[in-house]
Amino acid sequence: MKIGDVELVIVEDANDVAGVTAKRLAGAAQEGGSVVLTGGRTPKQAYEQAAKAEPDWSKVELWWGDERCVPPHDDNSNYGMAKKALLDSLERAPAAVHRIKGELGKEEAAKDYELELGDTELGLLLLGIGPDGHVASLFPNAPTLQQRERVLPADPGLEPFVDRVTLSLPTLRRAVELLFVVSGAEKADAVRRAFVEKPGPETPASLVRAESGRTTAILDRAAAADLEG
Repeated sequence: MKIGDVELVIVEDANDVAGVTAKRLAGAAQEGGSVVLTGGRTPKQAYEQAAKAEPDWSKVELWWGDERCVPPHDDNSNYGMAKKALLDSLERAPAAVHRIKGELGKEEAAKDYELELGDTELGLLLLGIGPDGHVASLFPNAPTLQQRERVLPADPGLEPFVDRVTLSLPTLRRAVELLFVVSGAEKADAVRRAFVEKPGPETPASLVRAESGRTTAILDRAAAADLEG
């Protein structure tokens, strides 16, 4: 199923979303390049399955689309979640792991990550969609939607209310492949606004499409419930 320039893959439930995502991650690990991870419950399941499906990630470099400004061992750290779910289970580690150092504070962490990112071409980039339509840490109608640096400091838009660091809209759009990973009935309205309605800053996810690559959304039936009509 395709809506506009987004290929929609609709599966039964969150477990199936995780399974399809895990297969794509395992494929990316075999292909090599740069893979950009996201946070969330369903991505966590996907990471766990991907580590079992392909335990050798030595061909890829890992990046993150956004991070909370907390230490890496904090329960709210996207890196910390991925370390437990994916990295700690691999037989061969990635060629490099580029985490956002949130503990530096949003301004310094953003500058640090901007320098580390440089002109890296990002390959497979995973994204979630919040119930409010946010993507990465780009929140509805936030000033960051107008900013063009590759990496941005960001204010919190929902719980947990901690500062953030995020890739910008232009950076997300330049990825070779964007993969939205979304499950749950609470996301249905945001999914409709992201993929059916006119794009706008009130729904940041609607503004994220790969400029010269592929954009795919893996949705469970609950998340896709409002797409028809």
